[in-house]
Amino acid sequence: MPLILVTNDDGFFSMGIQSLFFALKDLGETVIVAPDRDRSAVSHALTMHRPLKVDLIKENCFSVNGTPTDCIVVGVKKILPRDPDLIISGINKGANLGEDITYSGTVSAAMEGTILGIPSFAVSLVGERPFKYETASTYALKIAKFILEKKLPKETLLNVNVPNKTLQEIKGIKVTKQGKRSYENSIHEIFSPWGEKQFWIGGGIVSWHKMEGTDIQAVMDNYVSVTPLHIDLTNYNALDYLKKHGIEE
Repeated sequence: MPLILVTNDDGFFSMGIQSLFFALKDLGETVIVAPDRDRSAVSHALTMHRPLKVDLIKENCFSVNGTPTDCIVVGVKKILPRDPDLIISGINKGANLGEDITYSGTVSAAMEGTILGIPSFAVSLVGERPFKYETASTYALKIAKFILEKKLPKETLLNVNVPNKTLQEIKGIKVTKQGKRSYENSIHEIFSPWGEKQFWIGGGIVSWHKMEGTDIQAVMDNYVSVTPLHIDLTNYNALDYLKKHGIEE
C-alpha cells in the first residue's frame, strides 16, 4: 500500500489539506505533517535558529511549529517509518501561477520532496471564496494515481493549479509552461497608532501576459494546469553565452 505524505502552507487546520487527506484515504496510507499555522509565502525557508516542536493531533496527523519545508524534512526523516511513495502539498487557497512559485511555501514543500528523491506535486485552487475543494481534491487524486503508476522524470515536480469551478465546468487537464504574472500597488503605506510610517505587502492589482501554453492561460480557459518544474535552475543558454563572450579566465 502506498505511503503518502501531505503538507501545505496554509496550516494544519486549513480545509484544503483536510479535503485532500479525505480524498486520498482509499489510495494509500496518508499522513499529514503540516505547519501549525498559516505559513504562506515563506518560500523554501528552513528553520535553523530554534528547535521544532511536533504535536500529534490525531492518528497519522501531525502539526509542526515551522515552515512547509521543515514539515517535509522532519516528516520524511523522523516521523514516517520509511520514505513515502508520494508527497502532495496543498490544497492551497489561491493561485500559484507564474512568478508566484518563487514565493510559494506550497510549491517549495513539493520541491523539497523532489530534492529528497520522492515524487512530489503541489496543488492550488485559483479563485476567491467559497473554495471548491472537491474539484481540486478530485484532480489531485487523479494526478496522484498517475504519478504512482507512471512516476515522474528525475528532479521534476509538478505545479498543479485548479480553477475554482465545479467539476462540470472543468474542461480537462493541460500540461503547461510557467507564465508571467505581476502585481501593481501591492505595497501599502500604513501608520501605527503613534504615527510611525510602516509598509504592508499584499493585495494589489494582478496582471499577466496572455501567452498560449502557459499555466495562466490554461486556468483562464477552465483547464487544470499541470506545470513540470525542474530542480536544476541553470540557464543553459546563458551558460553558453557567457562562455562564448569570454567571461571565463
